[in-house]
Amino acid sequence: MAIHALDELNEIQIDVLREIGNIGSGNAATALSAMLMHPINIAVPKIRILDYNDVVEALGGPETMIVGLMLMMEDDVQGMLMFLLEQEFADVTLSALMGEGYGSVAEMDEMCQSAIQEIGNIMAGSYVNAISEMADLQINISVPSVCVDMAGAILSVPAIHYANIGDKVIFIEDEFNRNGQESSSHVLMIPDVDSLKKIMTNLGIEV
Repeated sequence: MAIHALDELNEIQIDVLREIGNIGSGNAATALSAMLMHPINIAVPKIRILDYNDVVEALGGPETMIVGLMLMMEDDVQGMLMFLLEQEFADVTLSALMGEGYGSVAEMDEMCQSAIQEIGNIMAGSYVNAISEMADLQINISVPSVCVDMAGAILSVPAIHYANIGDKVIFIEDEFNRNGQESSSHVLMIPDVDSLKKIMTNLGIEV
């Protein structure tokens, strides 16, 4: 049966997405370690197909303040990547980059926003490279747009933009550990249906 939405994926197809997420998360931890010049360990990521309401609850509820980075995927694969960073993750990472004088994401200036965008670029590249290498596809990503807002407000953007392909997303939950300090980031992968079919077909998976 042809795929029309993420909630129609079978277990084999979901396993493929899990493998892409596993590789992407490992790549992201390696890239962040190099950027911060300090080892970062990552737990085995949790990868699920969830609807937007479940994602909001997984983030702590609609009023939880988070940092959102949104990027568009282009060329062979089209769709959206969103990185949803807990404030603690953003603060720890920016403190390592900006030094002790850094305050918090709640008071983000232009320099901090540029640093967060660079983190988004590096992490997005990690996941996109995982898809590109596994499926032999060309993918480019846009410059990340950054906002600090409540989870419910941030999640309303992809919910509206991709309403035509259903209410499910690929939700990747990463737990990072730096110097014994644990923090979380979350990734939403939302390829459009044609791109999803292309990924599966190139990996030899029937769609």
